Amino acid sequence: MVPSQPIHREALEGMTLEPRFGLFMSQANKSWSQVRDEFVLADDLGFDHAWLVDHLLDTDGPPDLPCLEAWTLLAAIARETSRVRIGTLVTSNTYRHPSILMKEAVTVDHLSDGRLILGLGAGWQLDEHRRYGIPLPPPGERVDRLEEAIQVALLLMSGEPATFDGRYYRLDDARFEPRPVQQPRIPLLIAAHRPRMIALAARYADQWDTFPEIAGTATEGVTESVPDRMARFVAACRAAGRDPSTVRRSLWADASILESVDAYVGFVERHAALGFTDFTAVLPRGVANPTPVLVEIAERVIPELRRTLVVAEPG
Repeated sequence: MVPSQPIHREALEGMTLEPRFGLFMSQANKSWSQVRDEFVLADDLGFDHAWLVDHLLDTDGPPDLPCLEAWTLLAAIARETSRVRIGTLVTSNTYRHPSILMKEAVTVDHLSDGRLILGLGAGWQLDEHRRYGIPLPPPGERVDRLEEAIQVALLLMSGEPATFDGRYYRLDDARFEPRPVQQPRIPLLIAAHRPRMIALAARYADQWDTFPEIAGTATEGVTESVPDRMARFVAACRAAGRDPSTVRRSLWADASILESVDAYVGFVERHAALGFTDFTAVLPRGVANPTPVLVEIAERVIPELRRTLVVAEPG
């Protein structure tokens, strides 16, 4: 039987969902040493989580720019960092069979001593799929496939031999050893911006992620505002029998919010008032050393926000 409602480990431990702060680095158009140094920087500055993209080329630049593969890169990053949570924002379900992805994920969970957040999405970038010969099904089928993939992931992490007979994926007495370091399982982040995906995140996610409409990204053409998406997510959680306050709610913004302390604090406070718990900023490209503003945000502003920020109850 596939678990339908995830158990949030913080809720199990009787903890409140304290605010968390992250950096979105990407590996596009960067060398291994650049990526490593940026993640070590996030680790050293005390950020809570740091993220790669799951793309096969630089989707913001010419297709001949370099882009290292996300999951093999995460394994290396796991050994170069010690405290920051790591993941992809987010893994495209179209690129890997979910059982292979889960073997990769549990490996990174072990290499990181239990710091992985498993970010998942339905997939969206048409040009990338075309160039690499990877089928990109219609949107409705992509959501259906993602839901089956999530069910496969939950079943594998349940600790029992897994048999699954879905429309798109099958398992036959699959064993999942070693078990994840994190128990009861690796936390799932689901990126969702449109109604069906938001409903899916409401059913399964430990963390729901969204961001404003941006051309050339997964939110291109999304007409529902971020506050309206929050309201939709809250309603979908309640319809699924879940308390929305037990699910992390995250979003990210571009590098402009790291240009000043006021811009960063304004971004966090505005969205905490909507009920978001996790706040991520894109690290500017080409940052070899931390800017004074970034250091001040990490060393003074975030600790103060941890003490004083009030996250509104969702809904």
